Amino acid sequence: MTSAPGSPPAPNSPPAGRARLADVAALAGVSVGTASKALNGAGRMRPETRQRVMDAVQALGFRPNQHAQSLHSGRSWTVGLMTTDGIGRFSTPVLLGAEDALGAGKISVLLCDTRGDAIREQHHLRTLTDRRVDGVIVAGRRTDPRPPLTGIDPAIPVVYALAPSTDPADTSVVTDDRGGARLAVEHLLAAGRTRIAHVTGPEHHQAARDRARHAVEHLAGADLRLAAGRVYFGEWSEAWGRRAAEAVLRTAPDTDAVFCGNDQIARGVADALRERGKDVPGDIAVVGYDNWDTMALACRPPLTTVDMNLTEIGRIAALRLLQAIDAEPEPGVHTVPCRLVVRESS
Repeated sequence: MTSAPGSPPAPNSPPAGRARLADVAALAGVSVGTASKALNGAGRMRPETRQRVMDAVQALGFRPNQHAQSLHSGRSWTVGLMTTDGIGRFSTPVLLGAEDALGAGKISVLLCDTRGDAIREQHHLRTLTDRRVDGVIVAGRRTDPRPPLTGIDPAIPVVYALAPSTDPADTSVVTDDRGGARLAVEHLLAAGRTRIAHVTGPEHHQAARDRARHAVEHLAGADLRLAAGRVYFGEWSEAWGRRAAEAVLRTAPDTDAVFCGNDQIARGVADALRERGKDVPGDIAVVGYDNWDTMALACRPPLTTVDMNLTEIGRIAALRLLQAIDAEPEPGVHTVPCRLVVRESS
């Protein structure tokens, strides 16, 4: 039923114009202070009281004054995400995971691309500090440890994602390359492969060294050695994958599987094997690493690969940051498990 023109509004109806906190409190039957605490998640109150406030917020279409909330709580409700990954190959999934976790608390994310430049990093850091961000997530494009941020206000917590800090007192969230290599090798062993080669990226990259070392360890646990007796270190590229596949076939023609350090290498390996008349996976199985759709799905055949769970790394990093903002940081390196995505190449 609607009111006649000129008649007073019905009881508990939303007021004309933008709703105020006082309107929310009146509709919920609580004080303005209690309504404010319910919105900020502060204070102790009965769940039904908090729910009445939230119901009133929804009924009135109330939008809290973010500036006033910041003044009241001392927080800006923003978090900085600094990345060295200009093309977004690794930082974008981390960002999406962080946003999923932070969005639930209505916290905005400011993305800053340092492009691996220390001067640009300091510029972005000053900007984030001036904006009074509540915390910073630093996302790397490689798994190599990096020096901690310098010149940042000690009151602003920092969490490192993918590329851990060299300071053990910092909080870092990383992928489990040991577990990822184990998944790949165990998958190939379960398929009956015993002559497994390993082709990977530059030896000075931590990811290449770690994945190679763990592959060798897992094979040794099954009383096996790498086909050709060595790791093929090279480049993170399809071209290197093609050259390495030729070298593997020359040195160890009875190879029945190739575990690759990333998906680009694996796609190059698969191309070279096909050109040599080898059936994948009939003659030689191929497993990659990263689960980069652009490479894994375009590979012929589609590539079995290890997924680093980058989105989960971002989500966990954001949760660790929230913990550091609201309570106490949890220092040390926190590892996120990988998962194996099985497709036709194995």
